[in-house]
Amino acid sequence: MHLMTQGSHFQQLLRAAADQPEPQRLLFVFAGAGLPDHPTDQQRARFLAGAGGALTPLMCVDKAPADVADFDALVADSRRAGPPWQVMFAAGLSGFDGRPPTQSQIDPALEKMVNAVRLGAVGAFAAYDASGDPIQIR
Repeated sequence: MHLMTQGSHFQQLLRAAADQPEPQRLLFVFAGAGLPDHPTDQQRARFLAGAGGALTPLMCVDKAPADVADFDALVADSRRAGPPWQVMFAAGLSGFDGRPPTQSQIDPALEKMVNAVRLGAVGAFAAYDASGDPIQIR
């Protein structure tokens, strides 16, 4: 069994994006976790135990893989740019014919990610906690 070191999953994501045959943009959505409106006792208990809650998108950004040195650098940028967050979602967007995606392709893709986070439909995205550990959202 191979245990990944902290941050290695994110570094693999960066390497995979850089290794694609077409130029990529990485899409990131940063979300906060909180209790849903009118939570049940079970939801409240899970949230207080750090295992539940409703996700709210707080900010989003796109970056070229070469513009992200590592997870810590991305976190530092995000902390300067916006509010504290608990979960970050990541996805890649491929360019075409040797050209990276255009802003007119990036904006709707980010909007789609933000809406997916609002709906809890995040299974297609890589997800990380604020320490850089990969997480699974159920």
